[in-house]
Amino acid sequence: MPWIDACGPDDLEEESGLRFDHGGKTFAIFRNHQNQFYCTDGLCTHEAIHLADGLVMENTVECPKHSSIFDFTTGEVETPPACESLRTYVLKVEGGRVMIDL
Repeated sequence: MPWIDACGPDDLEEESGLRFDHGGKTFAIFRNHQNQFYCTDGLCTHEAIHLADGLVMENTVECPKHSSIFDFTTGEVETPPACESLRTYVLKVEGGRVMIDL
């Protein structure tokens, strides 16, 4: 599939998330404390809450509803109640845009 233009790097502050909807699915783009970008499924695997609204600290995001914590670099769930990891997607910053390989 082609690379999808998701946003500009300046659309995300350091340690923040951004919701991105494409093709009937919701994704979350995260920017960590080291100015690196990552993309995961956008909904918590516990109760389908938007993770882009969660608290981002370093390489993790905390679900705003029940506080499950995910490592967005790998998609792994670190704390319950969620028990299923997130899918991650290849992302690159090119030509001043954040591009996702969906």
